[in-house]
Amino acid sequence: MFNEDEKLVSEEDVMVQRMAEMEERLHHAEMINRERRHDVILLSNQLSNLADKRRKDAGDRDSPGSTPRGCKKTGKQQAYGDGGSGPKREMLGLHPILANFSKSIDLSVPHIFYYLPHLLKHPESLQPAFALSQGRRGVSIVMGIPTVQREVQNYLLSTLNNLISNMDEAEMDDVVIVVFVAETDDSYLKEISNDIMQNFHKHVDSGLLEVIAPSRFYYPNLDDLPPTLGDPPERVKWRTKQNLDFMFLMMYAQSKGTYYVQLEDDIETKKGYVTSMKNFIHKQNAVIDPKQGKNWMILDFCQLGFIGKLFKSVDLPALVNFLMMFHKDKPSDWLLDNYIQTKLCRFDKDQKYCRKMKNTMWINHKPSLFQHVGTHSSLSGKVQKLKDKQYGKTSSFKAHQNPPATVATQIKPYKGHDLVGAYRGTTFFWGLLPQAGDTLNFTFDHPTALKSYFFQSGNSEHPLDRFYNTTIEVLPEKISMEGQWNITTDGFIILGDFNSLGVATKPIPPELNPIKAVRVSIHSDSNKWVILSEIFLEEMPKGQR
Repeated sequence: MFNEDEKLVSEEDVMVQRMAEMEERLHHAEMINRERRHDVILLSNQLSNLADKRRKDAGDRDSPGSTPRGCKKTGKQQAYGDGGSGPKREMLGLHPILANFSKSIDLSVPHIFYYLPHLLKHPESLQPAFALSQGRRGVSIVMGIPTVQREVQNYLLSTLNNLISNMDEAEMDDVVIVVFVAETDDSYLKEISNDIMQNFHKHVDSGLLEVIAPSRFYYPNLDDLPPTLGDPPERVKWRTKQNLDFMFLMMYAQSKGTYYVQLEDDIETKKGYVTSMKNFIHKQNAVIDPKQGKNWMILDFCQLGFIGKLFKSVDLPALVNFLMMFHKDKPSDWLLDNYIQTKLCRFDKDQKYCRKMKNTMWINHKPSLFQHVGTHSSLSGKVQKLKDKQYGKTSSFKAHQNPPATVATQIKPYKGHDLVGAYRGTTFFWGLLPQAGDTLNFTFDHPTALKSYFFQSGNSEHPLDRFYNTTIEVLPEKISMEGQWNITTDGFIILGDFNSLGVATKPIPPELNPIKAVRVSIHSDSNKWVILSEIFLEEMPKGQR
């Protein structure tokens, strides 16, 4: 039990955290307001240029030559001149707020076209060429996931399934996941967007999940890049494009939420990770460094590369500009380190001082909340087996208490990963090259009333080792209303199949109970091994049988 002092301190901490959170939301709103003001300035300059052109055209019509120096302007010329009393504004219907910006700006400010001059030919390429979005805004956290076409194995759907399944409803309402398909191949974009709609349409419709893709004109000529760091041309091309991808994603995401976290398409996470991130944010927001006048710059939820790096959205424009300036020179994670050094480190101090300063603003969360699971990099030919040691052990299967049964299969298991162990929950089943006609059989010791079934094939390390063209069948003790069921020649009823995520799940129709056996039937040869990482044959509660 808390005593009164502890309770008071706890309530005070909560109040401080809430005030800090409100302050961050205010900063985000101010950033968006600044962007809108910038838009107003650009618009006013365009209108001013239009007014100047109309003034010039009017002057050309009224006089065959220019007004000689020292001569008095005509009434019409004076009306449209800089000292006029207002017809220009009245003619264009300008709001008074534009009056302060009616003159051109003499300072030349570097902008995205300076660093990416190819965009001058296609400025529209700064907008997504494709967007599958409900326009959700005002959330706490935006998650950015760039994805590209991989030669060997694509992990995106498994990653999305893992991220979403480890959120509860409240967390889903306060998050946006943005998938950036960093490819200009229309057929691949169509394939990915269709896969996402097929498997996650509910979350696309709710606004939780978005898919965007760039114009083919967004990227410069990536085959004509200057060599740096002694890297081969293919690596220079790969890391330059990755920087451009991160920039686009950050620019798109910054107005959607208060915080932004960079992820990859081949990761996994833990249950409640969103709440864990938010709690860590609130904790750090309540601590202000007196020397820096800030509380933090990066919260780090993974020790690897750019994965799990969380930023305040108000800080993204500066980071994007830094990536933009040096996008051809270094990889993104190196640039991030350089960015923080530039912000915090002094040249007249040693590396020890620099590390100390960085640790005050770049704060690690332990344990890590994200783990890298992919082995085949998006860089052609590169195998990457990096693991975050702070994440903890990754479970390759999930155990359940299943009804007593005899299990059997024709598929040869790999080492000790047999079907008996998978059914009992001591390991996962890993079988070699299933063929058409192979089955996995679960015959109950006694006919059993089942509520539902759930099978998960594949796991985080081998997401493509799953069942394809495979059905789930049950053998009832008695069959009533035979005409309404799809029945095999040996009396099994086909209830469902595995989806493209490698999952098969469905409630058991009560009229089919009790069940004598459940069967997994494979209908085509596979060129991949198969993993069954979760088996759950849920019994009907006794009171409902």
